[in-house]
Amino acid sequence: MPRRTGRRRMTGAALAAGLIVGLAPFSTAAAANTVTVYYRPPTAWTGTVNIHYAPDGGAWTAVPGVAMEAACTGWRKRTIDAGSATGLQVVFNNNAGTWDNNNGANYRTGTGTVTVSGGVVGTSDPCAGTPSPTATPAPTGTPSTRTAEVWYHLATRGWTGGNIHYQPAGGAWTAVPGVPMEAGCTGWARRVVDLGSAATLKAAFNNGAGAWDNNNGADYTIGAGVSTVKAGVVTAGASAPCAPQTPDTTAPSTPTGLGATANGLRVAVSWAAATDDRAVTGYRLTRTGGPEGTVTVTTTGTSHVDGTLTANTRYEYTVRAYDAAGNTSAASAPAAATTGDTPPPAAAGTPLGGDPREDTIYFVMTARFADGDSTNNRGGSQHVKSGNAANDDPMFRGDFKGLIDKLDYIKGLGFSALWITPVVLNRSDYDFHGYHGWDFYRVDPRLESPGASYQDLINAAHGKGIKIFQDVVYNHSSRWGAKGLFTPTVYGVRDEQWKWMYSTPEAGREYDPMIEHPGTDPELTPAQNALAKGRPYNGDVWSTAAPAGNQCPRWGTPNGTSPEGFKLYECQWPTPTSKLFPADLYHQCWIGNWEGEDARSCWLHEDLADFNTENPTVQKYLIDAYNRYIDMGVDGFRIDTAVHIPRVTWNRRFLPAIQQHALARHGEKGKDFYVFGEVAAFVNDKWNRGSVNHSAQFFTWKERKEYSPDDVKAAIEQYDYEQLAGPAGQPTSDNAFLRGNTYHAPDHSKFSGMNVIDMRMHMNFGDAHNAYGNGKDSDDSYNDATYNVVYVDSHDYGPNKSNTRYTGGTDAWAENMSLMWTFRGIPTLYYGSEIEFQKGAKIDCGPTCPLATTGRAYYGGHLQGTVTATDFGRVGSATGAVATTLDKPLVKHVQRLNRIRRAVPALQKGQYSTEGISGSMAYKRRFTSGAVDSFALVTVSGSATFTGVPNGRYVDAVTGDVQTVGNGTLTATVSGQGNMRVYVLDLPGNPAPGKIGEAGPYLR
Repeated sequence: MPRRTGRRRMTGAALAAGLIVGLAPFSTAAAANTVTVYYRPPTAWTGTVNIHYAPDGGAWTAVPGVAMEAACTGWRKRTIDAGSATGLQVVFNNNAGTWDNNNGANYRTGTGTVTVSGGVVGTSDPCAGTPSPTATPAPTGTPSTRTAEVWYHLATRGWTGGNIHYQPAGGAWTAVPGVPMEAGCTGWARRVVDLGSAATLKAAFNNGAGAWDNNNGADYTIGAGVSTVKAGVVTAGASAPCAPQTPDTTAPSTPTGLGATANGLRVAVSWAAATDDRAVTGYRLTRTGGPEGTVTVTTTGTSHVDGTLTANTRYEYTVRAYDAAGNTSAASAPAAATTGDTPPPAAAGTPLGGDPREDTIYFVMTARFADGDSTNNRGGSQHVKSGNAANDDPMFRGDFKGLIDKLDYIKGLGFSALWITPVVLNRSDYDFHGYHGWDFYRVDPRLESPGASYQDLINAAHGKGIKIFQDVVYNHSSRWGAKGLFTPTVYGVRDEQWKWMYSTPEAGREYDPMIEHPGTDPELTPAQNALAKGRPYNGDVWSTAAPAGNQCPRWGTPNGTSPEGFKLYECQWPTPTSKLFPADLYHQCWIGNWEGEDARSCWLHEDLADFNTENPTVQKYLIDAYNRYIDMGVDGFRIDTAVHIPRVTWNRRFLPAIQQHALARHGEKGKDFYVFGEVAAFVNDKWNRGSVNHSAQFFTWKERKEYSPDDVKAAIEQYDYEQLAGPAGQPTSDNAFLRGNTYHAPDHSKFSGMNVIDMRMHMNFGDAHNAYGNGKDSDDSYNDATYNVVYVDSHDYGPNKSNTRYTGGTDAWAENMSLMWTFRGIPTLYYGSEIEFQKGAKIDCGPTCPLATTGRAYYGGHLQGTVTATDFGRVGSATGAVATTLDKPLVKHVQRLNRIRRAVPALQKGQYSTEGISGSMAYKRRFTSGAVDSFALVTVSGSATFTGVPNGRYVDAVTGDVQTVGNGTLTATVSGQGNMRVYVLDLPGNPAPGKIGEAGPYLR
């Protein structure tokens, strides 16, 4: 690895003693080879630069060496006769007592052309193609051009190398991505820039793989001389960070602001960062109390979560800081916390188990589906402003009781799996969707009722044979942090402008969204009561005085006014750059490039505080939280924003934790725990604009090489390795494809454990034919595309990233469904699509418009009445509005599709092929396992001829038509958009099921 550069002042005598003594005399030989040494001196060395050298086995030159001549800008050179030697030892000095001797190790070169720059020895000619100046004596005055020596701290972003893209004032920018920086000591890179006549330059930095640091869009302004750029701060006139330093004997400052907060049997501890004359390396946190005795842990961050501890026990903590030299501070003032009661035993439930491909999925936003208990309805602070109040439509309206009451509706449609939005306690102004998690260990009370807890829903669904797939979030918390991990404290003031916003703090009181401000406070004006109405208690997250350990600069300093004319203050709102979050637990930047590395390590949105998922404390917090829901018996997880966490982190930490806990808790049924991720590649490409790290299929694979044991470094290494490999360098699979007419055992040895939503089909479902073609084109790049979740639209987007619910028409919907229910993958339907609910409506507009006008409108009005399902896809009785709903044409269509799919294993789990088939959407599918052998020929919305198929008796599941094939050819005649034929081969022990259901508006 590159050596660190060192520059220190030494006397001639010291040099003689340290470098020359003990070397054999040099005997002169005929010139056999030469060494041309190019040296880039520090910008402060403006006069003569000497090279002091010794050929291998020879004597050193006399101190201070010989002068080097000027080369191209920023470089000096000297050609040396090495005689018969194969290399040199060299050091350099400025002719005034300052030396660069590679930290006392000297530089060692071979023969030929050699460069020495920033402590690194290279072999290229830095002046190639650049006219050399006329040979003159080494300069003794100021150079004719001004330079900037720029040092960039790569380690801040976890980069291993970097480029500087710059523009001297009044000049032109370098071509993107800029010019490479030279490696310095660990974590640093250096580049000397010729400013010409300019006084400053603008600069941005990147890692050569798409990740940029452009100072949040403002670029960095850097002047002449030595400057460092570290953690977004430019330090002008700095010392070169890689220069040698005197021995470090100074201990860091004593940490302050230590605080400890108990949450059940866990204690969250945090403190203010200590300071050091060099740098703080880490902290030693010591805990006393309880039967565990004294325990000390080390961490590089300023927070720690301790658990699981003994109930009702007082624990005391102190923390010390230490540096790289081992100097340790005094212990901080102690902080103590007392744990709570022993929690009740983990909720017990058992998943249904079974291959998830046998299911079809109905997706609901729980708070918008069915209201079974109006007492838990809550409108929040935006109830009036959004227009929801005028419609008597609180954002939290649907609940678990409503879902339990309407499970027969879902089963009557034929669905055997229910995907529900996140259930954890949320905290934001508009959080009915569930993606602003605050307490990941608690179910949101706005969804539960007596007798209708989350466990009750799971049990009730399982009682009807319906699985629960829970939406989960590992990428981020709410902007108010995550209870039990870290919650920020912001600036607030209860003055005449802001007292409506900030609750009076009460010791021990916590956020509870069930208790909303009534809007009738006599201390507030009518206007202020209107603003306060619906807000829950927030006295736990604000303070006028800066809290102990505050890192947010300019705390409470006025910084403008709001649109309403209220005075705004610094540190009033949590953001990634506010320093209100500790860097070890949360990332500190905004995403700048959605196909760059920063898409995995920065914030998506101001309401989504981005976890540092490479931190072990964060990992444990999330793993422990989600294990609780596995214990409850949920059947799988849909993972939100999966693309924003590095794949190597999924493969190392989270996916194994899910699989291991499900297996340990539920045995064989745990093996079937289904995980599918949202990898939001909203493009029509096979690979997301060529970026493999941001493509859905990429996440279905294990890692192909070993990376650093440090998760932060591994994430960068994996990103760089896979981006360099590109789409052409990715693995492929035939797990989804038949070999001729034969099913083969799939190879899942390289499967990551995460399946994915089929984003490419979703994006192309403006037309079923287009979705089908794009799906086929991508299938070799998934580990096994038969496990893909396939849908037309969702709570986020419609096809082609449309912001409205699908509006292609009833016939197009029928065709889309016929394709999804018979092609590979797991069909999924967003609530209400079975009646084209809210077609053409904007899917989401936040609190700027009423929910009733959006794709997230309340569906319960269509479900009023009673319904009883006798089987999947069969309704025994229905009354009221739900009876009308169940009579809609797409409802009839999806009921029959579900019944056909459940009867034909090839449609559920089969591999497919289009070999020997004519027809625009036609394919053959087969599944073979044990005694099961299912073979089917499918064509959708048009006729098709199948050649080279097995001979035998085929029966169409749609019409009951029978064809006996003796020459390997079958022709299926179909007319009408959305109509289809499913000819199933009679096989020994696996008879064709015959006609399933009755003719309807599309299947006939």
